[in-house]
Parts: sequence; C-alpha cells; structure tokens
Amino acid sequence: MSSFKPIKSICVYCGSGFGDDPIFAENAVTLGRSMAERGINLVYGGGNVGLMGTVAQAVLDHGGYVTGIIPDFLKSREKLLDDVQETIVVPDMHTRKRLMFEKADAFVALPGGIGTLEELVEQMTWSQLGRHTKPILMLSIKGFWKPLLTLIAHMREQGFIRPGLELNYLVAERVEEVIPMLENAARRVGIVGNEEAIESRF
Repeated sequence: MSSFKPIKSICVYCGSGFGDDPIFAENAVTLGRSMAERGINLVYGGGNVGLMGTVAQAVLDHGGYVTGIIPDFLKSREKLLDDVQETIVVPDMHTRKRLMFEKADAFVALPGGIGTLEELVEQMTWSQLGRHTKPILMLSIKGFWKPLLTLIAHMREQGFIRPGLELNYLVAERVEEVIPMLENAARRVGIVGNEEAIESRF
C-alpha cells in the first residue's frame, strides 16, 4: 500500500504575469521541481509567460512531464514551450478547461489574475455540485488568497453557502505543504471524476 500514489497529475492555475514580488516566481519554481521529483505530471494552460511558463519550465528542468493545453487564439500571444512533451491545441476556452479537468487528479491555484480566479472558482463549483472529488488547493503565498477566503466566509454567513453544499478546498501557506496536503486529501476522500458515480448523493 505504501507505493500507492494517489496524485499522478496536477493542474496548476496561475498568472500569465509574474506579479510584483519575486517570491511568487520562486514558489512556482519550487512547486514545479517538487512535482518532477515525485513523478507528478503537470497539466497547465500551455504558454511560456509569467508564472505559467515558470512552473512548466521548472518541471521540465527537473525531468518531469508537462501537458500544455492552449486555445488556438492564444497561440500567437503566448509562445509555447518547445520542450513540453504534450501540447494540445483546442478550438476554445471551454474545451481547454474540460481537458484540463479530465487530465488532472488535483488542482492548485497559485497567485494570478481574473483568469486564475475564474478557473479556481469553476472547479470549486463543480465539486460543490458533485461533479468530482478531486482535491482543490490554494497556495496563499503572502496571504494572496485571504480576500477570497474572507468573501467565502461572508457568503456562508449570509446563507448563500448552505449546509450540505459546503465548498471543498485546501489552503497552504508554504509551497512545501502543497503535495502532501493533496495526497492526504486524495487518500482520505478518493478521486472521482465520473459525475454519474457521485451525483446520487444529491
């Protein structure tokens, strides 16, 4: 049982920019290296810019496997990394997000902008509605995700996140905690991505 690896791939959502603090990129590098060293594949948005490109390059630099999924209209804006083992060009954002979901065992949100937020919240919504049990984690470097956590608490207090429909997510403040937290959650809950198998709960 000790050789069982519950997480074989992680979809990382993060900014196409670097942010104003070098610590964001440093954490992206550390996460990418940790994934490669543990044999965990990266699924990401396909570009070479910002934190997206940083985490992907770190995985590649340490011998890991990367799957990039990018919509056709972004190919000219975000140059693809040449060494990525698998690049999938899709017609639109909806197809991209669906493939990222299907190819990942877990989701990690690093700091980013509105696109990162949208992808993170969508996975939280799908989980809340019983579409999957894959772990979702926010890496809250320097408290980056604290305002979102405050908003979620406010929604709960105002009765919009009701008992029985709680949000399932993890929050790590240190990059070293990310993979152990995901693996513990996967062992505890199991990973189900087949909505027919779990919608019977609702």
